[in-house]
Formats: sequence, C-alpha cells, structure tokens
Amino acid sequence: MRQLRGQERVITANRQTSWAFADAFVAEDEALRWARDRAREAGLRSVSPGTGAALRLLAATTDAKAVAEIGTGTGVSGLYLLHGMRPDGVLTTVDPEPERQQFARAAFRAAGFAANRARFIPGRALDVLPRLADGGYDLVFCDGDRLESLDCLAESLRLLRPGGLVCFEGVFADGRTVDSAAQPAEVLRLRELLRAVRESQELMATLLPVGDGLLCAVRRG
Repeated sequence: MRQLRGQERVITANRQTSWAFADAFVAEDEALRWARDRAREAGLRSVSPGTGAALRLLAATTDAKAVAEIGTGTGVSGLYLLHGMRPDGVLTTVDPEPERQQFARAAFRAAGFAANRARFIPGRALDVLPRLADGGYDLVFCDGDRLESLDCLAESLRLLRPGGLVCFEGVFADGRTVDSAAQPAEVLRLRELLRAVRESQELMATLLPVGDGLLCAVRRG
C-alpha cells in the first residue's frame, strides 16, 4: 500500500502539471492582457486563458451568432467569445457595474471589433435576462453571482435555441465544491447547480477541468 500511495502522488503531480500546461497553452494578445490587467487592478477575477480558449472554441463550434454573457467584468471572457463567434455575431453582455463595461468596451475596440458587435446592458442579471428574447441565443455564458446560479440556469434554458450551449464558470470554487467541510451558501448553491444540470432531461452536460471549472451543457432539441 505504501508503494501505491507513492504512485498516486506522482500521478497527481503529473496531472497538476498537465492542467497548468493546458491552461497556459493559448497565448494572449495585447488587448486580452490589457483587459486582464484592468481586472486585476479592480480586484476582479477573470477567466483563465484555458477557460477563455474553451469558450472561444465552443462559440466557434456552434457557429454562434448571438451570445449572452452574464458578468462583463473588464472584457476578458467577452474577447474570447467574440473571437470564436461569427463575423456578424453580436455579444449581449450584462453587468451590474457600468464602469467595468467601459473597460470592456475599450478592450473590444482595441482588439478590432466594431462597436455593433457588442451590446452592453448594465443591471442585475435576473432583472435583465427576462427582457431578452426566448430561444434567441446560441450560447449563454454565466459568470455572475453564484447565489443566483439556479435562477440563471432557468433563464438560460428559456434563452437558448435547441442545440444551444450554457456554460457556468467557477464551479470548482477553489476546490470547495468537493470539500466535505462546512461550506458557505454560494458553494452549496453550486452543488445544487451541478446536480440540476447533471440530472436534467433537457440537457446533455460535461464538466471541463479548465480554470476554476467550466460546466457546459447542450440544450437538447
């Protein structure tokens, strides 16, 4: 048993190194670095390069023309989504802090995206999402208040066309989601979200080990 535990430690170390390599696999351009720096200065946590690359790939795979983003931040995730979307695609991005959206607007412009490629809506997600069109979106990316995760899931299912994707960032919660110790309400809500998505007959789901965990699900036709 002593030898087996030693082998497990080696495997774990190799996996951690591989995950770190995968997360840094995609190089970021100047606009992304600028947006990431603004987030750091504001004390905001941006999606990792690996998570961003996954979002870009998913947007490209679905040939996304309409994407809704909950949590603009300073534009890091929005840049990745725009890079993956169709050239005529429009990103609708929602955030309760309009000041952050100004940084995102500048980052999108620096990356060469026309102003009409993004629609910025200030406000709380659960106030804004009910105003968006039913079945009008190819992809919904959720990176907002974790306590609102289940409500955002319900709204996302309404917004998505059949075959559309919903993605939730940060579902590992720095390892707390699988920690057996007592956890705060936001982590308990993430566990409820994971259970609801996995058990839904309306969704086909997977959990990607990029960044702090990216939960993805396709709405069945």
